[in-house]
Formats: sequence, C-alpha cells, structure tokens
Amino acid sequence: MSTTDKKRMTFFVVSNQTGQTRKIVISTAQLKVILFTISVCVLIFVTGFIDYMGLLLQSMENKKLKAENASLIKQFQVVDGKVSSLENSLERVKSFTTKLKLITNVDAEDRILKLTMGNKPAPGQPIEEYEPMDQRPPSEDLVGQDQVFNPKPVVNEARTEVAVEKSDRDYASLVIRIDKAVKETQLKEQSVIELWESLSERQSLLNATPNIRPAKGWITSRFGYRQNPFTGKATMHAGIDVAAAPGSPVYAPADGIVVFASYDEGYGKLVSIDHGYGVSTRFGHNSQIYVHVGQKVSKWDVIAAVGNTGRSTGPHLHYEVRINGTPVDPSNFILDE
Repeated sequence: MSTTDKKRMTFFVVSNQTGQTRKIVISTAQLKVILFTISVCVLIFVTGFIDYMGLLLQSMENKKLKAENASLIKQFQVVDGKVSSLENSLERVKSFTTKLKLITNVDAEDRILKLTMGNKPAPGQPIEEYEPMDQRPPSEDLVGQDQVFNPKPVVNEARTEVAVEKSDRDYASLVIRIDKAVKETQLKEQSVIELWESLSERQSLLNATPNIRPAKGWITSRFGYRQNPFTGKATMHAGIDVAAAPGSPVYAPADGIVVFASYDEGYGKLVSIDHGYGVSTRFGHNSQIYVHVGQKVSKWDVIAAVGNTGRSTGPHLHYEVRINGTPVDPSNFILDE
C-alpha cells in the first residue's frame, strides 16, 4: 500500500498463483465509510449475539421455573386434597358426635324436642296427622320426590378431577382452611373425649339405642311432612322407607324385647321392639317375621324379611323410631350413614 496524496490511498493486491498485481485506489472519505460500515456491522453482530445469549439464558430459566411451578401446583393439589379430606372427616365426626349426644340424652322430653326434625308444613297449609298407607304414591315417584343423595360435584373431565372454585385454590385461602381445620380438630378431640367419658357411664343406654339402618337399601321416603298427591294436604310420614329386594333381611338396630309380631291392616306384617328408656321401633310391610312377642333380641339379629304386605305400593321396609310413643326422625339415630 502506498499513499499518493492526502485524499487518496492506493492498495496493491498481488496473487500468489499468477503473480498478477491489481491496484485499488480509494479516497480517504470512502475508506472512512467502509471502516464505519464494518464497525457498525460488528457492533450489530455483537449486540445481537449478546441479546441472543440473554434470550437463550432467559428461556432456560423460564423452562426451569415452569417445571418448578408445575411441581408446586401438583404439591399444592395434593395438600388441597388432603385438607378437603380432613374437612370432610371433621364434618363426619361433627355429625357423628352430634347424633351420639342427642341419642344418649336421657331426658325424654328434650330428646323428642331435638330429634323431631321433619320438614314442617307451609303456613296455612291443611294438615293430616299421618299419611294413610293406601294413599301413598308408587315407590318410583317417591324416589323422584325425595332428595336421597347430595348433588354430585362438577367433574373436570379433561383433568379427571373435581372442579374447585378458583378462590379456594390460592395459598392464602389454603392456609386459612388449614388453620381452621387444626382448630376444629382440637375442639372435636376435646368433645369426643367428653362424649366418651359420658358414654362410658351410659353403656346400657347406648346398647339399647337404635343406631344402624335396619335394612340394606336406599331411602325412598324420609321422615316429616309432605304433600299427599291424592288429598293435597300436608301429611306426616312417621318414619323412613328403605327400598330393598323382597326377602332381604331386616336387622334389629339395638338390644330390646319384641312387643308385637303379627299382622296389622296398615303396616302389614309388623314387628315392634321395646328398647327401654322410652325408645321403641317399628318395622312394617315384612314378608316374613322371625321373632315372637317376649323374645329378647340383640343388635344385628335378623327379625324379619322385607316384603310388600299391608298398604304398600312396592317392596320396602317402613321403619319408625318412637320416644314415649312420639315418632321422631330415624335418620338422627343412624350412625353408619
């Protein structure tokens, strides 16, 4: 390279193969433009490379965070499920404890007041004391009228999980639920301890208290007032109806003595047990009776078979619990629901 003047520069390019020489003459201004262009290109390349590396690192970090987030969500769902299970268990313990406290209350008048929890008629609605059995609708209609099972929760089929409100899935609400569950656990523990101490002193009363469902089946009609489809009047249903296959065993729900085992015009083949403490039970519409008056029975003894005798519209067991002759809701005695 040689300089001819201040405004021009000459470059000589010699080929190693042919030995030919080429002369390139450029001005200083052109050289500056070339150098500036090269510098800009290098700067753009370096800047782009740095940005690319930054985005690459950020992408890797995002993937890591997503993986950690997915893991935390799964852990949160596990904890949420366990808390829900704990809450359900506490609710069952609460219901169980409440029933035990009610059925072991020796004050007959107080028991009648607390345990008679049937649906009350609307104000001004005409009332019949009890529903005539020959006017009951078919069992299929009773199934539709009475809500036997709780509504099923909405299921998210895509994720095969029960749908939960969004507000119940955040961390703050979960902490509140856990604190509440822990507090309720402590209270329930103390309540159960007190109940156990009370029951230890009333073992004979508990043995004589009906606390199981006397037949295996589903409840088609519950205790309480309901509208009679024939008369339009609110009629008292004095027990619960348990639908079961004909011939299914009927069990004694507690210890007692059989005081009636014969045919009744309304109840059909009827068994009645006196459990003491003013408590008695009735089992109607049986197809067979396996006990006799004066016989002592124990809890879970088979006393009859489900049938369709008397004023009945289909095979089922009509089950009543009475305290001093007053019908009360049998569901409040059933502890295995």
